[in-house]
Amino acid sequence: MTDTISLTGLVATTPKHVVTATGLTVTSFRFASTQRRYDRAEQKWVDGETNWYTVATFRQLATNVNASLQKGQRVIVTGRLRVRDWATEDKRGTNVEIDAEGVGHDLSWGTTVFTRSTATAVAEADAVADRTTDDGDDAGDASAPDGAADDADDDPEAPARLEEPVGSALPF
Repeated sequence: MTDTISLTGLVATTPKHVVTATGLTVTSFRFASTQRRYDRAEQKWVDGETNWYTVATFRQLATNVNASLQKGQRVIVTGRLRVRDWATEDKRGTNVEIDAEGVGHDLSWGTTVFTRSTATAVAEADAVADRTTDDGDDAGDASAPDGAADDADDDPEAPARLEEPVGSALPF
């Protein structure tokens, strides 16, 4: 059974970015998540225990994490939880890992600027092109007001139109 988890916390180490011999892009970092609670007796917020995780990202997410995150930033991580016990001759321990499906800045603590990666933009444009067909007859096009011709597809300077809202599920 796979457990999905969402956590908020801090990037505790500088993200480590590698490309494997097979070409798989991987970025990983240590992640610290600390629960806070309000102590009514002392009338102040206090920190609880800190939970430590190793976050692993793959492929395009790994490339974007490497370009976007720095040690000390507050982020939200969503992914599959993996708990593994380990032992050597003189030590035992448990590794708690997250195979991330999504990582982003925690906007409760600051602002960020989104820049779509080139690979993602090209893939989305290809997916939109595959789902639409153009028979060359723009007269009476339902997307053009009052049956006017829709010339935006012919203008290379016009911004690209997305047929689906940004963030919708794409087939890749």
